Amino acid sequence: MNSPLKVGVTGGIGAGKSTVCRIFQHLGIPVYDADSAAKNIANEDPRVRQSVIGLFGTKSYQGSVLDRKYIASKVFNHPENLARLNSIIHPRVAEDFVTWLEKHRSFPYIIKEAALLFETGSFRQLDFTIAVTAPEELRIKRILKRDPQRNASEIKDIMSRQLDEEEKKKLASYVISNDEKSLIIPQVNQLHFLFLKENPGNPLWK
Repeated sequence: MNSPLKVGVTGGIGAGKSTVCRIFQHLGIPVYDADSAAKNIANEDPRVRQSVIGLFGTKSYQGSVLDRKYIASKVFNHPENLARLNSIIHPRVAEDFVTWLEKHRSFPYIIKEAALLFETGSFRQLDFTIAVTAPEELRIKRILKRDPQRNASEIKDIMSRQLDEEEKKKLASYVISNDEKSLIIPQVNQLHFLFLKENPGNPLWK
């Protein structure tokens, strides 16, 4: 049986990568949400839990749930702590992705959605990457509407810790503009048929 092409989708906060991934799902393509997987693993994997507590102490968890606010206080402006945390979480996410991929081998391609696709280096294990982009002002507006507990200063701080949009464009195989001027569905459709053409041998899609 053919292996599916592995396509990564990434984008800065508010760019709309999840919207793009939902369109791919409507086209029948499975999506692995790496960020949600990381949250689940942090909460449910006893090895990860033990390692995180060993790193940041028992306050790292409230009951069985990772205290994300506490962890954020430990890694904010402490890149060495963030690197240590990532070294605990990311290998387990990579293992989980391999397991998930085995269950979806009948598809011509799959999507891996991840906010830090380029920053973590995981894009190197993929066949193609898509960067979803949008102007900064529009991204801030979207996040303020979606997360009213945040303010513009917080959002800009998060953006400053993510890879620059222009760098994402340079690294990506393809770019989808989600600027509310360019229609997004035709851009996704175009890539969908391109990926089908790249891997036409799967019997499910004949």
